[in-house]
Amino acid sequence: MGRYDGSTPSLSTAAEPAANTVSFIHKLAASDAFKSLFREGMSLVEEAAAYLDGPGREESRQLPRSVALAYATESMRLTTRLMQVASWLLLQRAINEGEMTTAQALSEKHRVRLAEQDIACDADLFEQLPPALRQFSLKSLRLQARVAHLDWSMTAANGFAAAPPRSAVASQFERLQAAFGR
Repeated sequence: MGRYDGSTPSLSTAAEPAANTVSFIHKLAASDAFKSLFREGMSLVEEAAAYLDGPGREESRQLPRSVALAYATESMRLTTRLMQVASWLLLQRAINEGEMTTAQALSEKHRVRLAEQDIACDADLFEQLPPALRQFSLKSLRLQARVAHLDWSMTAANGFAAAPPRSAVASQFERLQAAFGR
């Protein structure tokens, strides 16, 4: 065991990983856990599409006008959210299978921007939407949060500057500040 010589390591050397350090985030991205996340994401895309094209379309026709508008808005956000997540998952799978390098995936040309989205309407109106749409929306938000966290962790592990994902509370606080001009 080495002895402490009293010197303080510089921040640049203290923060640099050792050459034999294992990157757990990269192991996770290539693991069975990622494959499970991939299957979950793609399954949610398929289920939501089948619902929106079938039973959801019929349910939306029977809604009062204001709720039908909320349905249309929420279904568009759901679709956008799921397409962003699916794009990210497919891009990550391409990296895992060696079809693309991490640097290529992080380039502006290929980078998937996981835009944070909340529910499109207020809570009272959201509760009036068909239960299946509410369930798909909430599941997609949880999936998006997981993928955004994984994306942020991978970007940071690759040495790229990335802002951490914003919390829902911070997002709501910013909206309140914007609304009340403070």
